[in-house]
Amino acid sequence: MSLEGRTVAFLVAGEGIEQAELVEPWKAVLDAGGTPVLVSKDTGTVQAFNHLDRADTFDVDVTLADASPGDFDALMLPGGVANGDALRTQEDAVEFVTGIAEAGKPIGVICHGGWVLIEAALVGNRTLTSWPSLQTDYRNAGAHWIDREVVLDEGPFVLVSSRKPDDLPEFDKQFVSVLEATETADV
Repeated sequence: MSLEGRTVAFLVAGEGIEQAELVEPWKAVLDAGGTPVLVSKDTGTVQAFNHLDRADTFDVDVTLADASPGDFDALMLPGGVANGDALRTQEDAVEFVTGIAEAGKPIGVICHGGWVLIEAALVGNRTLTSWPSLQTDYRNAGAHWIDREVVLDEGPFVLVSSRKPDDLPEFDKQFVSVLEATETADV
């Protein structure tokens, strides 16, 4: 199978995205024949980082105001402390993530990307992983947090989570495998 005909929203804030957690899953989706789309609050570019150092900028494809969960087959939430923190404070980002989850579409999340899932109250009774500093946040939100390279939880929507850039090869394989098994969006 391939991801031909499948479109994946990569939701990010305006800055602070961990570059590897954006570009490596993006490449995995492309290599599998899918279409990644960069979604953010504002038009223009977003600023990625390699941990605390500025890295590359990336062009926004669609703003949150113009994005609809129905246009996508899945959602990818890259990490980065500033990225995750900013997204959880954006009401339209929380609503977009909630819409994806309510539609039963898969969500991939790495590192600090999950803060928006907590804000949207989507992690209760779910098993997942993240950067270790978020484990208390997840547990307080009702999740079962475990320290593992990749965790697949097949609850009301499939949730694929990972801890950090070193885990990306295994995360990418799992995320693409989940997407291959998913029906295409009703566009």
